[in-house]
Amino acid sequence: MDKSITKILLIKHGAFGDLIQADGIFHDLRLYYANAEIVLLTMSRYKELMQQSPYIDRVIVDNRVALWHVRDQLKLRQKLRDENIDLVIDLQNSNRSSLYQRYFLPNSPWFSRRSSLNGVSGLQGLKQLLEQHQIPITFALKPNVSWMAANVDELLEKANVDKPYIALIPGCSAQHPEKRWPYFSKLSARLVEKGFRVVNILGPDELSMADDLSGYTPSKDKGILSWFEMAGILKHAQYVIGNDTGPSHVASCLGTSGIALFSEHTSVVRSEIQRDSFLTYQVDELKNLSVDTLLSIITPHLE
Repeated sequence: MDKSITKILLIKHGAFGDLIQADGIFHDLRLYYANAEIVLLTMSRYKELMQQSPYIDRVIVDNRVALWHVRDQLKLRQKLRDENIDLVIDLQNSNRSSLYQRYFLPNSPWFSRRSSLNGVSGLQGLKQLLEQHQIPITFALKPNVSWMAANVDELLEKANVDKPYIALIPGCSAQHPEKRWPYFSKLSARLVEKGFRVVNILGPDELSMADDLSGYTPSKDKGILSWFEMAGILKHAQYVIGNDTGPSHVASCLGTSGIALFSEHTSVVRSEIQRDSFLTYQVDELKNLSVDTLLSIITPHLE
């Protein structure tokens, strides 16, 4: 390790699931650069979350405003230059971060994957980036976001939800409706009929689904869950069933048992969500996956 490096800028704007997946990368960087200040450049929606990461010292917000907003770009450039960064580690590997390298911090040492010839992406690509720079790999492929999980005992007690319970994640990004399995309301009803307790995790764009779901839906009582409440519920669930979406990645990276549902429109391999007891199931179109079929798949894991 170069002990002259006292301040490192990590670039990782998102998306949410990608940030969660990178937890092990952050961990390995923290171990290697134990005495350096690690600053994360990310979007404002993730600031509160990432400030709680044990591997990040500070967060700088970059909401990726349009590049033609010159005043905003100059302001960010000056802010980054004032930080006196010793090393930039680009975990985003985007056209934007390439421009930052060229125009914002051209004189800073810069680790990125743009020089890589094999085009490996995702978590494997980040692992490769660390390997290229002789950073030891211990946790890169073993993200563990237990630090996210708040104590939700009181929340569940007020709702008369006892453990064990099954957590459902019926939503997904509004930009990708093809990732949404359309039968979560029927599944929740069937699970309740079978005697299971069900907790439904909904995001801000999914509140319209609340009235159709059986079981307990926290957003109906208290509004949107915080990142930490969501993680607390997922951590203590007996089993999680979700779409290919950020909260499913959280469940996977908490070590909770569960399953994420995929259509052929997205890649299970590239998602890198499957680990240990968190599995995946892929069909051509999610609408073709019946409730009965899914129940036959998950029931052995609920016994």
